[in-house]
Amino acid sequence: MSEISETGVVNAVTKELFIGGKWTSAAGGKTFPVLDPSNGGLLCEVADASPADGKAALDAAVAAQPGFAAMPPRERGEILRRAYELLLARNEELALLMTLEMGKPLAEARGEVAYAAEFFRWFAEEAVRIDGGYAVAPNGSGRFLVTKQPVGPTLLITPWNFPMAMGGRKIGPAIAAGCTTVIKPAEQTPLSMLALAGILAEAGLPDGVLNVVTTSDAGGVMEPLIRDGRARKLSFTGSTAVGRTLLEQCAEKVLRTSMELGGNAPFLVFDDADLDAAIDGAMQAKMRNIGEACTAANRFYVQRGVYDEFARRLTERMSALVMGRGTEDGVTVGPLIDPAAVEKVSGLVLDATERGAKVLTGGVAVEGPGNFYPATVLTDVPLNAKMASEEIFGPVAPISVFDTEDEAVAAANNTEYGLVSYLYTNDVKRALRVSERLEAGMIGLNQGIVSNPAAPFGGIKQSGLGREGGTVGIDEFLEIKYIAVSL
Repeated sequence: MSEISETGVVNAVTKELFIGGKWTSAAGGKTFPVLDPSNGGLLCEVADASPADGKAALDAAVAAQPGFAAMPPRERGEILRRAYELLLARNEELALLMTLEMGKPLAEARGEVAYAAEFFRWFAEEAVRIDGGYAVAPNGSGRFLVTKQPVGPTLLITPWNFPMAMGGRKIGPAIAAGCTTVIKPAEQTPLSMLALAGILAEAGLPDGVLNVVTTSDAGGVMEPLIRDGRARKLSFTGSTAVGRTLLEQCAEKVLRTSMELGGNAPFLVFDDADLDAAIDGAMQAKMRNIGEACTAANRFYVQRGVYDEFARRLTERMSALVMGRGTEDGVTVGPLIDPAAVEKVSGLVLDATERGAKVLTGGVAVEGPGNFYPATVLTDVPLNAKMASEEIFGPVAPISVFDTEDEAVAAANNTEYGLVSYLYTNDVKRALRVSERLEAGMIGLNQGIVSNPAAPFGGIKQSGLGREGGTVGIDEFLEIKYIAVSL
């Protein structure tokens, strides 16, 4: 248990809207509650923005755009670098705040704060590397100049499962590119974003560059901003269903979009895999963030020769995990985000067992208070179980058997999603062969975590559009301009 006061870290956060560099109450003084998922208790109330508040935030972003676009890249980078240092200096307080509103164990929350900070460090360095081009026209009569400019005011929508890292992953490249923003954090976890806004202001970010609207009416506040036309880009992380709706709305004004949507990650283990490494990777890929991650391993396919041993060893590891409030010492499985999440996981497990799956550990929701579901392992999960096609978003590992490589690849690709796939084998030819055949934007080859600020994060099929992070992450916030020069 941290020695930092829980009440103190919550009270330290300003719970108003952040618009034009000023903290302000929502229209009519409306607020909504933020709850502790470990016990259902009230943490605090935060400002509940109206559509008028959202418009004021966009007005501020639009007004600030010309001046911010003209700021030298080095100065933008130095703001991000200062924010990086402030995040690291306040890791303990920010981690505790995140655990209180989201539920993940403190150790994971500390890791997320550091991960969020790394996006600021990475894009601080990328800000000064925005390049262009110069070329001779093929007929020699002119020259081609190519430059990159900020896309303009940007709308950002972040999820509850990584409330600070997803903010860093979007805000970092936007600032580096010279784009002003309006960001709407998830209703369940607004405090991490409000704290992040305060840090960026302290780091010297000009007024109006970052505007934060917390609201219980996401559609009512954000849809008018999308349809307004002055914002020129939307970056969204969340469910595929919501992403489809937002894409339809963006079509009216032809907004640039980045979409990081749902996942249904397969985890393949071949007979020749290093089982020690595969079990470690399985625990990382499944249990990071209590399984509440789009990159979480959702389906385990294990070759028959190691199937029983893999299931036995994974069950030993999963059953040894300690469930409880994320602030408590030794806890490795915190609560899910809300009662609906527990209900969904319970329903998927029930469906699988009714279709013949066997429960090796866990499998039954824990009575409240709190939104707890134990670490669970299922074997003999049929391919027609609902969890084979739906994101579990919880601490459940369903294991199915396969015999041939073709069978494994077919099962892995049998989904509308394509975010990440995991693959364990010691055969280098198979590793490359299967990696190329798997339909996913990212491959975890003999490792259970793929996320890295220096790498391009994103999926194919209905897992999204565009990439975040890496050298291409800043391009999502830049427009290419070609200037034809006659000689």
